[in-house]
Amino acid sequence: MVSLFSGRVLIRNNSDQDELDTEAEVTRRLQNRLVLLFFGAGDCPRCRAFVPVLKDFFVRLTDEFYVLRAAQVVLVYVSQDATEEQQDLFLKDMPDKWLFLPFEDDLRRDLGRQFSVERLPAVVVLKPCGDVIRRLGTACFANWQEAADVLDRSFLQPEDLEDPEPRSLTEPLRRRKYRKDKAARGGRVPGEEGLF
Repeated sequence: MVSLFSGRVLIRNNSDQDELDTEAEVTRRLQNRLVLLFFGAGDCPRCRAFVPVLKDFFVRLTDEFYVLRAAQVVLVYVSQDATEEQQDLFLKDMPDKWLFLPFEDDLRRDLGRQFSVERLPAVVVLKPCGDVIRRLGTACFANWQEAADVLDRSFLQPEDLEDPEPRSLTEPLRRRKYRKDKAARGGRVPGEEGLF
């Protein structure tokens, strides 16, 4: 994943707009993390309508209260804006944890071609190894909990997948319900052969 931004500068969306301009800084920030590449533009009405949902989604996925591995998500805004001023205006109200490419960096356009982005807004989710988990449209972000499950599964060891630590009081009941639904459809549920 880090190789995608090798030799590039990423900028933090904080008030100082700190640059991650060394390989060590970029590696430290991106290594072993899921990366959300958000393709958008400030003059795109669909992007402006989508941003509040994405911001809420990102805040929840980076908050330990909601997700076990909150530090494992990074969002990189890949601007498709026509001018640097539009990009700056768009980023002004975005979370400080977001990263973005400098406006003059041609990688902004290259990433759009590489990941076949045809419509804005678009989000591409990358595993730590750089493989694409999925390309997402705006509808998928309505359920941040489902995305949190994808995030947790991406970092759990295989032996942990059977019985991960519950995130809420109701999660064990929800898991039991899904196991029963799967068994009713004829699926085999590990460790529960004698229950049905």
